[in-house]
Amino acid sequence: MRAVVQRVLEARVDVAGEVVAQMQEGLLVLLGVGDGDTPDQAVQLARKIVHLRIFEDEEGRMNRSLLEEGGTL
Repeated sequence: MRAVVQRVLEARVDVAGEVVAQMQEGLLVLLGVGDGDTPDQAVQLARKIVHLRIFEDEEGRMNRSLLEEGGTL
């Protein structure tokens, strides 16, 4: 299982010209899942992603996680 994580101001998913999902500022995750990957591995990866310290704090340092920013799962 591999993930590419990107901070975005907004994102959306279009299928056949129709918007099926959209979001404002947050994390966009491109996820690759293999035959041998398990649900437990998915949960572990999700926990790692929401705890990445990639949002700016009051001093402008990238020192806050998605959970600290009030993001949802």
